[in-house]
Amino acid sequence: MAETTKISVEKALNQVRKADAAPKSKSTRRDEEMEALDEETRRMRAQRLRLERRQKPPSS
Repeated sequence: MAETTKISVEKALNQVRKADAAPKSKSTRRDEEMEALDEETRRMRAQRLRLERRQKPPSS
């Protein structure tokens, strides 16, 4: 029967994480950063609109 090599859980997790964190191209990283900034901009606009609606006095 073949022997299997035992490794610690931490080492196994590190190997899996390393495989998941494959190097990304410069354009891919830039696209991800731009998407994150776009999402932040959308969030801030929505928050500003909510705040402006609360501050407007009711018109008669």
